[in-house]
Formats: sequence, C-alpha cells, structure tokens
Amino acid sequence: MTRVLSFSLLLICFLWVGCADPNTLIDDNKEIPNHNWSYVSRIKYDVKIDDPANTYNVFLNLRVTADYKYSNIFVIVYWSEHGQKPIPIRYEFKLANPDGEWLGAGSGNLYTYRFTLEKGHKFPNKGSYHFEIEQNMRDNPLHEVNDVGIRIEKAK
Repeated sequence: MTRVLSFSLLLICFLWVGCADPNTLIDDNKEIPNHNWSYVSRIKYDVKIDDPANTYNVFLNLRVTADYKYSNIFVIVYWSEHGQKPIPIRYEFKLANPDGEWLGAGSGNLYTYRFTLEKGHKFPNKGSYHFEIEQNMRDNPLHEVNDVGIRIEKAK
C-alpha cells in the first residue's frame, strides 16, 4: 500500500511539472497582509535571464476584492540589472468601467488582472534582474488589494 501511495504521489509530481509552461520564467504572486498595501511594502523579485537574445513579455499580476474603492490603480515598477541603479516606470491600469463593472476575471469577492508592462522586451545582458512593485495611489495604505505579482515569459 505504501509503495502504491508513493508511486501515485511521484506520478502526480511528474505530471504537474510536465504541465508547466517552459516559456515562463516566473509567474508568482505575493499576498498583501490584511489586504492593506502601503508605499513601503514593495513587492520584490529577482529574475535570472539566461538568454538575452530572446524577447520577453513582462506582466503585472493583481487581485483586488470587490470592496476596492477605485476604478484604477497606479503602480511604480522599478527595474534594474544586478548592481545598477533602478529605473522607475509609473503605470496606470483601469480596473472597472465608469458604471462600476469590474473588468477583471471574477471569482467570488476577488477580481484578477494581468496587465502588460512590456511586450517583446530585450534584456541587454545575461544575469540577474531585480524588480520592485510599489503602489502609487493617494491612499496609504491602499485597502482591498489581495495580492500582487509578476509574470515574465519568453515572447512567442
């Protein structure tokens, strides 16, 4: 019985790993404690680029609750190559129509978004790149943000 259980778990692991998209470098979200995102709580990622000859698509992942009180969000994304000064880029993303209809994919009380930061981006060098995501709204902390993350994939 133990061998059957062990084999079953091993098979599930192989199937799960085998289903992962080989073109995705990272697709990760970090939970915002108590759904209150403050300016100083930047979401941080280090991503290793092995092939700078490729082009990449870079996305912001976001989930807010239905109680989020704005129809948009401003964020600043800091990009830097290892050891270099970060370059801040400010983005605004629309979350809802003027009538209050959410534009994200809804599931219960949560709305999920994936916003394009860069399409066909070429990283200049092989190595580690650092990303930090900061909320840039007037409210501090910004309420009802469930989680924030990043996705980087090879462009197809």
